[in-house]
Amino acid sequence: MAKKTAVASGQSVNVWGSRSALKQQAYVDLKQLILAGDLPAGSVQSVRQLALRLEMSKTPVQAAIERLEAEGLLMLAPQQGVVIRELSIQDIANHYEIRQAIEPFVVRRLAGRLNELQIEILHQNLEAFRKCLSEMNLPGLRETDAEFHQHLCGFQHNQEIQRVMKQLRDKLHRVIFQVTNQFPERLHETYDEHKAIVESISSGDAEQAAHLMHMHLEQGLQRFLPKR
Repeated sequence: MAKKTAVASGQSVNVWGSRSALKQQAYVDLKQLILAGDLPAGSVQSVRQLALRLEMSKTPVQAAIERLEAEGLLMLAPQQGVVIRELSIQDIANHYEIRQAIEPFVVRRLAGRLNELQIEILHQNLEAFRKCLSEMNLPGLRETDAEFHQHLCGFQHNQEIQRVMKQLRDKLHRVIFQVTNQFPERLHETYDEHKAIVESISSGDAEQAAHLMHMHLEQGLQRFLPKR
């Protein structure tokens, strides 16, 4: 009897493990659709539509929706369904202001202190960005842009900064998506600004690196602010 109980218990664990894995997969897939812009901001979806798109039952999709609502990526609207949240001007301004407090500090500390491997990683990122730019590979440009900033904050080895940047990561992807969609001319400027920041860090010019990073983020922010 004990053996049968153990088997039954094992089967129960497998069932719950499978359900948990499905919920996690639904969460990851749905989140990716939002961040990639495949579910446009402001669009309204039904749980059934999303379940069909993800090729899953409604139960794990509903669990994913609840998690993503808590993260602010969507909301459940009575009589409407699932609404993909748009970033407000205030959301975007808050995002840039937090990064302006962090990233200039980061590059100031990194200036003249990176090892050869870290510098090579930044140069590889620049080359990947340049290649995506020549092909107008927008998904690649968004990913490479986000990676540039994540690399720099990762090199700092400050766990609190990394924690904050991790919390900002999803919004970072959404802001970059909005910039590349609304202001494609900004892409060439972004490459030049990234390149200048890397050159200042490599040469050890801390104040110039911090200034360039601040202005780089300011240029992004100004695109969204109302013209005076």
